[in-house]
Amino acid sequence: MTTLIDYDAGNIKSVEKAIAYLGEEAVLTADRDTILASDRCILPGVGNFGDAMKRLTDAGLDETIRAFVATGKPFLGICLGLQLLFTDSEESPGVKGLGLLPGHIVKFPEAEGLKVPQIGWNNLKLRKDVPIFRGLPEDPYVYFVHSYYLAADREEDVAATCEYGINFHAAVASDNIYACQFHPEKSSSTGLAILKNFLSIS
Repeated sequence: MTTLIDYDAGNIKSVEKAIAYLGEEAVLTADRDTILASDRCILPGVGNFGDAMKRLTDAGLDETIRAFVATGKPFLGICLGLQLLFTDSEESPGVKGLGLLPGHIVKFPEAEGLKVPQIGWNNLKLRKDVPIFRGLPEDPYVYFVHSYYLAADREEDVAATCEYGINFHAAVASDNIYACQFHPEKSSSTGLAILKNFLSIS
């Protein structure tokens, strides 16, 4: 069973629909026991970093996520779900993230001709062979919607980068944690392949 963490963040339903399209069932829940008993877990979402952390903390889901990751079972963060895994974000000064991976979320710099947020398709530079990217074409195109990007502290955690005014960290993989800044559920056949790869990790 795959669980989707329900913390009233946007875009969760589209992830649920994409998984259903792949012939799998995802249970949308905030119940600790259900999450911990699942085979894999996904933290999707769009929105404000500080607001999201407050919702997670108020519901006790911050500790549930840490407990799930500690089991060693596959965990996937999507968009805001990637950002929340890290130390903190410039979007919400003083608010601590989940701290499961070291790094910071930074706002895109002001630059002529660069629209922020980045909205649309861009290609990835895959940096290491990780299960969620197996079978993808070279420099695959995926769909982004974000104003803030990841600056990971450990290069070895970075699974893919992307160019948008600067070179930024677009995906990570560390032990059983996988996360992507882009939206696989909105990334056509490439995104579905990434989700299918994740669902096949045991």
